[in-house]
Amino acid sequence: MSSLTRRDFARRSALTGAGVALVGSVGALATAPGALAAPDLDAADAHGHGGPGYGPLLPDPKGLLALPAGFSYRVLTYSGRTKLETGEFTPSNHDGTATFDGPRGVTLLVNNHELSGARTKWKHPVPLTEGLVYDPAASGGCTVVEHRRGGQVAEWVGVAGTSTNCAGGSTPWGTWLTCEETEDKAGQNGMTKDHGYVFEVDPYDRRANRAPKPLKALGRYAHEAVVVDPKRGHLYLTEDASGPNGLFYRWTPPHGFKHGRGKLRALADDAGVLKAPKCFDSGGRFVDDLSRATRIGTVYGVDWVEVPDRDARTVPVRKQFTTGAVTRARKLEGMWWGDGGAYIVSSYAREESPGAQHDGQVWFYHPGRRTLTLKVLLGVNQDPGKDGAFDGPDNITVSPYGGLVIAEDGDGIQHLFGATDRGRTYPIARNELNEGTPEKPAYSEFTGVTFSPDGRTLYANIQTPGIMLAITGPWRRQRP
Repeated sequence: MSSLTRRDFARRSALTGAGVALVGSVGALATAPGALAAPDLDAADAHGHGGPGYGPLLPDPKGLLALPAGFSYRVLTYSGRTKLETGEFTPSNHDGTATFDGPRGVTLLVNNHELSGARTKWKHPVPLTEGLVYDPAASGGCTVVEHRRGGQVAEWVGVAGTSTNCAGGSTPWGTWLTCEETEDKAGQNGMTKDHGYVFEVDPYDRRANRAPKPLKALGRYAHEAVVVDPKRGHLYLTEDASGPNGLFYRWTPPHGFKHGRGKLRALADDAGVLKAPKCFDSGGRFVDDLSRATRIGTVYGVDWVEVPDRDARTVPVRKQFTTGAVTRARKLEGMWWGDGGAYIVSSYAREESPGAQHDGQVWFYHPGRRTLTLKVLLGVNQDPGKDGAFDGPDNITVSPYGGLVIAEDGDGIQHLFGATDRGRTYPIARNELNEGTPEKPAYSEFTGVTFSPDGRTLYANIQTPGIMLAITGPWRRQRP
C-alpha cells in the first residue's frame, strides 16, 4: 500500500470534513483537561433508565466488588488460595486476559501474570512446568483457566519463564499472544536470556506450547498489547515506555504469508516489516505526540516509518528515531480489535508529554483510511480518592452491547467503566478490596477485562493479589 502523504490527507479532510471533532463530538467536546468525558453517574436510575449504564454501584458486604443492582460476581481464581491442577497456588499479579470457546460449554481464559525480575521476589511466581519454560530465572508467564458450565474451574500453565507479561491479545485463529513489558537483556535483573518479546500460547493444544519461542519478528521492546487485523494480516502492538514516550507499531507479514496456529513461531527473526507511526493533522502538520489532541473526534492521518533495528541490539527501538520522525504517546496500554479497526489506549499525559495533560485517551485506528480518531478523553482527575471521575484507562475490550469496557489503573479508587460510541462514560464495577489502611486506603488496578464468547459474562481481574472474577447480570444495549 502506498504511503498516505500529508497533502493527500489534507485534501481528503477538506472534502469530507475530517479533522477536529469529526466523530463522536456531540455533547463531548472540551478544550481543557479536567472537563472531559465526565461520567454520567446521574444519567440513569437504579434500573438503568434515562442514560448509559446500569445505575449506581452498590457496596459489597464481602468488601470485594461493588456492582449495580441485579449484578453478581463469582471468584474463579485467587492467588495464594486456589490451586493449579498440578498442586501449586495460582500465580499472582493477574493482567491481560482473553476468552476462547472451549468444548462442551467450557470457556477457556488465558491469563497473563505480570511478574518481573527474579523469582525470589514473588511468593507465587508462575511454576516452572517442564517443557514450558523460556528462561528459568524469570517469574512471569500465563495460565489457562477452564471455566466449566457447571461452575467448576481448572487452571494450568501455558508458558513459564517469561517476564512482566502485560496486556497481550488474542488472535483470529484461536491463540493468545502474551507480551513482555520489559527490555531486560541476559545478565540484567538475574535474567539468563533476553526479554521484551511476544510469545504465542495455545489454549486448546498443550503440546503446541512446549519449547516456547519468542516471536522476534515483532520486535524487542516494552510490549503492552497486540491485536491482529483479520483482513490484512497486520499486527498492531503498543509500547508502554517513557524517556522518550513509547510508540505503537504495525507489523506487516511477508508476502504470501498465511496466519494460523504455530505459523508465527516458524518465521525468521527478521520476517516481515515493523514500522512506527507518523501522524499529521488535517492541515498537514506533523503531530509529535498524541497528547496534542484536546477534543473527542480529533482525526489524524497516519503514515508508517520502518524500525531500523527491531531487536534493539544496542539502542532501544523507540530511541532509534530522530526528532520529528515518529509520533509518540505516554503509557500506551491496552488494545482491542473491533468495528473494523484497533482501539488503542494512552493512559495519561503529564509534564513529560508536550501537549495537554489528561488522565486517559482511547483512539481508534482505521486501517483502510489510515486514520486515528480520538474516541474517549478523560480530564485530569483532581480528587482520585473520591468516587466519581475515572482516570488511568488500561486494559480494554469491545462490548457486545455497544461501546467499550475499560479497566482502570489510576490513582485512588479503581473501576471498571463503560464508554459509549460518543465518549460518554459510566461505572460498571468498583474494587472494594482495601490493601492499605482505613486511614490510607489503597486499591489495586483492574486488568484483563473481556467478555465470554456468548457475551453473557464479563471477566475481569484485580491485579493484586491476583483475583479473576466472572460478572453476570442484566446486560443491555447501550445507546451512544
